[in-house]
Amino acid sequence: MTIRIDRRSLIVTGTLGLGAFALPGFARQANITQAKGFSHGVASGEPGADSMLLWTRYVPAGGDAAKVKVEIAETPDFARVVAGGEMTTGPWRDHTVKIAVEGLKRGTRYHYRFIAPDGSRSPVGRTKTLPDGPARSFKAAIFSCSNYGFGFFNAYAHAAAREDYDLAIHLGDYIYEYAPANYPAKEDVVANRVPLPFKEIVALADYRLRYASYRADPDLMALHAAMPMVVQWDDHESANDSWEGGAQNHSPDEGEWSTRRNAAVQAYREWMPVSEEPWKAYAIGDLATLYRTETRLFARSQPPELAPLFLKGGDPVPALKAFRDGPWQDPAVTMMGTEQEGWLDAAMAASVRGGTRWQVVGFGTIMGNTRAPEEALGWIKADAPARTQAYVKAGVTASRLGLPSNLDNWGGYPAARARFLKSAQAHGGSTIVIAGDSHNAWAYDLAQDDRPAAVEFAGQGVTSPGYESAIGIDPKRVATAMVAANPELKWCDTSRRGYMALTLTPDAATNEWLFVDTIRKRRATASVGHKATVTRGRNVMA
Repeated sequence: MTIRIDRRSLIVTGTLGLGAFALPGFARQANITQAKGFSHGVASGEPGADSMLLWTRYVPAGGDAAKVKVEIAETPDFARVVAGGEMTTGPWRDHTVKIAVEGLKRGTRYHYRFIAPDGSRSPVGRTKTLPDGPARSFKAAIFSCSNYGFGFFNAYAHAAAREDYDLAIHLGDYIYEYAPANYPAKEDVVANRVPLPFKEIVALADYRLRYASYRADPDLMALHAAMPMVVQWDDHESANDSWEGGAQNHSPDEGEWSTRRNAAVQAYREWMPVSEEPWKAYAIGDLATLYRTETRLFARSQPPELAPLFLKGGDPVPALKAFRDGPWQDPAVTMMGTEQEGWLDAAMAASVRGGTRWQVVGFGTIMGNTRAPEEALGWIKADAPARTQAYVKAGVTASRLGLPSNLDNWGGYPAARARFLKSAQAHGGSTIVIAGDSHNAWAYDLAQDDRPAAVEFAGQGVTSPGYESAIGIDPKRVATAMVAANPELKWCDTSRRGYMALTLTPDAATNEWLFVDTIRKRRATASVGHKATVTRGRNVMA
């Protein structure tokens, strides 16, 4: 979040214990995650013009190995099966099934289903291949930050009911790793929505069970069954504020970080319709190239922290200045690592040379320069913890000196940000950055060396709360002050949940921020709260 409020300082610690199984929501979780047969619906991902990755989970009665087949057809009655495949699954991969199917038609909607050894069939899913060659329009629904406990996944349900989306994109925080009564606090949990296991997830079995718990949600199942999804992780798929060598929410008594990281990655790749490739490009005909990136676990440098500069006592300004003029600008500090930076630079250059009209880059965290305005000192609720007050004061002090208020996003990696934006400028394409993580909605014109480089559309959380959870003033005042304090920021909303819808045409890209009416009740209604458009070749919003 832009105002760097430590999430763990805003929560109430505790535990729910085994008595939770007496509650209806918990009983349903326990039943579904222990179910046999096709237990978690179907999903598709890694779309190509002639290929698709299809996913399901099948647990045989005996819990051992099973050979599962898939069929794909253009009609829901499967009168003519046009492609298929099979694989053997078992407990070594948590009974998940992933089959890549090739030889499909470009830009075509398909139906698919899985068949078990006993002849039973999975629910039917729908998917759609990417276009090849000239494409007039493409529309993607974009999600991030879906904490199960904070409310219902109405954003997923709303998108699943639409017929005009070609693709779903999830930019991370698909699950959260926290223990019950942590984030959210016990009093903030909606409708007994507490996922299994009833502890912080650390081991492989924990991560698997957490995915099983989330994937049992009917609205998430409906979204996966309705369209293909390109997915990438951010931090909560492993642990809060993770980087190559650790995480804020990982302590020595939880074991080696590498063990936990590997468990998180394994479970993610088992349970998600994603390939083993850490990053990838998707060609959407001649209209766009979409880039899935990895900015957390494999090469990200440890994010800097402002807190130690304030804990030394005395005036923190000299220390902040020294940090700003030295370590903060270190070119060795990286989000992606040199290998991925080189790949992305070359891939974007090839896309532009080939005449592709848009280059759309998905990052887990926000790239736009964001500083805390002076007014933020008066925003925090009167009963907010003293530690929260201290974080806000630190953010405002840092902002006075030209430092961003969040160093866990691209604000903590200015040299890496500059390299990416200079690369985009050098290629001369039309670059759109899409991002999640902050739980709030933002629109930025990204600049480098005082020249336009890209636009950024950053999405609000599906359920995870934004500024409204910690402040006590009109959100419109917050938005006005944030825009006034940040030249790159053109619009924001810090109080509502939902998702984004990005529509690409040869000459323009339009992003809509859709806000759901509520997350406290299961109701799939939403409306467009803001719309932004960029014309090809301009790299600034109209």
